Amino acid sequence: MRKQIIIAVVLASLFMGGCTKKTVIVEPLKFTLETLPKMDGSTVTIPLDEALVATLTGMTIEEARPYIMHNKTLQAYMSLIGKTTDLIFVTSPSVSEKQSAQIANVELEYVPITGEAFVFLVNKDNPIDSLTLDQIRKIYTGEITNWKEVGGDDVAIRALQRPVNSGSQTGFLDLVMKEQTPMTPPLNWVLDYMEGLISSVAQYDNKPDAIGYSFYYYVTDMEYNPNVKMIKVEGIEPTSATITIKTYPISTAYYAVFRKAETADSAVREIVDYILSEQGQQLMENAGYVKIK
Repeated sequence: MRKQIIIAVVLASLFMGGCTKKTVIVEPLKFTLETLPKMDGSTVTIPLDEALVATLTGMTIEEARPYIMHNKTLQAYMSLIGKTTDLIFVTSPSVSEKQSAQIANVELEYVPITGEAFVFLVNKDNPIDSLTLDQIRKIYTGEITNWKEVGGDDVAIRALQRPVNSGSQTGFLDLVMKEQTPMTPPLNWVLDYMEGLISSVAQYDNKPDAIGYSFYYYVTDMEYNPNVKMIKVEGIEPTSATITIKTYPISTAYYAVFRKAETADSAVREIVDYILSEQGQQLMENAGYVKIK
């Protein structure tokens, strides 16, 4: 495939001194909806994909939006492994998603494209503003069951979770729990949709009892709720700055994932290279994401 990034180098040799002056002009990638690779991803990367497709095709985001179809993390991975999708924008894979790729003999390549953080949420009226990672783990293993045990009110903790293989549940297990196994929660403590988890944290009957988790971008840009607050972890508040320099202790990324068999000059690799370029990273930041430092 012909290289889509055209680099024109104009060389002007000076008559005196034999010096050479270079001017490099980089033209943006150009695609039509028909020539774009098939893309999918997590719910949280929909705005990323909208901004990208709009830029690559010359459309407005409003014009591009109807063509962005993200089937959530698990299905995006399965489509990529099944070769019905070429490029996905997702969180890191779960154990079962990695196993599915191995069974299908498909080798995947993971490229971090934006910074991100895993955050914990409580109701705005909960007096707790900060927890340690150890306290969070003990809450989710069931060792800590009341907010008074971590300096809060005498209220039983309702520790919400997401379904297995959702992007946020994978992040929770890999980034936070690590080798520890969370308790099995009551069925009504497992929320199928992230917006449902945030709403459940926001709503309460005279007692702010719930704790939940999500990704920073989703909470701040996609599902902002004034009745929910992100707590500090190990005393560090999650912000764009603390995520970029990785002082916030639960840092992660969103990934462009594709089959490793993609050729060096494929459209998929060109698009990923563009995302990592200065222009692409500025596009990501303009869409509300955190640049990769």
